[in-house]
Amino acid sequence: MLEIKYLTKTYKKFNAVNNLNLAINEGEIGVLAGPNGAGKSTTIKCIAGLLRYIGDIKIGGFSNKSIEGKKLFGYVPELPGLFPLLTVREHIHFVARAYGLEDYEEYANVLFDIFDLSDKTEKFGSELSKGMQQKLSICCALVTKPKLILFDEPMIGLDPKAIKELKNLMIKLKEQGVSMIVSTHLLDSVEDIWDRIVIMNKGTVVFSKTKSEFENTSSESLEDIFFKVTEEGDK
Repeated sequence: MLEIKYLTKTYKKFNAVNNLNLAINEGEIGVLAGPNGAGKSTTIKCIAGLLRYIGDIKIGGFSNKSIEGKKLFGYVPELPGLFPLLTVREHIHFVARAYGLEDYEEYANVLFDIFDLSDKTEKFGSELSKGMQQKLSICCALVTKPKLILFDEPMIGLDPKAIKELKNLMIKLKEQGVSMIVSTHLLDSVEDIWDRIVIMNKGTVVFSKTKSEFENTSSESLEDIFFKVTEEGDK
């Protein structure tokens, strides 16, 4: 579903991402882990087409920059980018119209119920708490029923109930064949849902395994390996 080849993003002389290769299969949850500044968010933004880069990114066989490719993914940024004078429901209408969707309101209501937004649909974006803004951002990304979802630090700002609901929803979407890539530096937030782990440090992949490969070959915990490979890269 997602194929990245030789992705490089340079800011002046600094390589934020250096020759990254990654493939996420249909119905697979891939995790981009690493310390702050590792290149995770930059990678997500490149996939979303928000940054210029060198390399090749395909979504469902289409370039991520093409209309066909863009229709296939949803994006949840680290910081919600809401419209302050649109209500919660108007945000959903805006996204739906941009994608030319019909018959989306029933699913929108399901998402509102999951994330406790049903009683806040007439509130403006500016009136929402940070946690509620994050929930609405997730709803906006999911209402299009994308085949690939890009999550950049999705758990930050969410309360424990919302985190549990989001993880349950991610598992359901995975069972429906939806692919996901999750950027995080909090391994414990995704330890029970990941299928493929990619640990980055200073723009470079320092560890990459599927869950089955990890369980069959690693005697150390994922957390131990995380600190080992990231600290080695800092020496």
